[in-house]
Amino acid sequence: MARDIPKLRELIRDSAVAVGECGLDYHYDNSPRKAQRGAFSAQVALAAEIGKPVVVHTREAEDDTRSIIQDARTAGVTGVLHCYTGSHNLAEVALGAGWYVSFSGIVTFRKWTDDALLRLVPQDRLLVESDSPYLAPVPFRGKRNEPAWVPHTLSKVASVRGEDPLELARTTTENAQRLFGLALEAA
Repeated sequence: MARDIPKLRELIRDSAVAVGECGLDYHYDNSPRKAQRGAFSAQVALAAEIGKPVVVHTREAEDDTRSIIQDARTAGVTGVLHCYTGSHNLAEVALGAGWYVSFSGIVTFRKWTDDALLRLVPQDRLLVESDSPYLAPVPFRGKRNEPAWVPHTLSKVASVRGEDPLELARTTTENAQRLFGLALEAA
């Protein structure tokens, strides 16, 4: 809620690389949609204020997410559609706003059918993630997810895109460094 923004500001100003996970989830409607939109907009405003990107969750809320991405763009805020399984249209809107798109272990599931979405995202805007402790990739599906299993997701994405997994790992690492302002030591 907007009333929590001062506390959130205090907690993340110097220690976090992004605002989030924030966004909209209309699947279960556990929170009124108007309240979700207000909180999400306030978090985007906070990201603009402190110069951090946003990590965005969206589920069954594409129209409102699209609108807030446009507002974020106007405010100079970038971000990532995290654990993304949405439409090509929303991904294109986010990419057009300078955002990134991240995929999780879901892309390794038998029910995953949208390989074209994995190819849609330009290499310089692509991320892979664990979404731990959820959504463990095959062959660990059903278990508590671990960051160590991200290579299984990366391997699937690389295969679908026809890219070398090691090169894609380097690229997605560089993308994360750029988005989140990270300075990682060379391995």
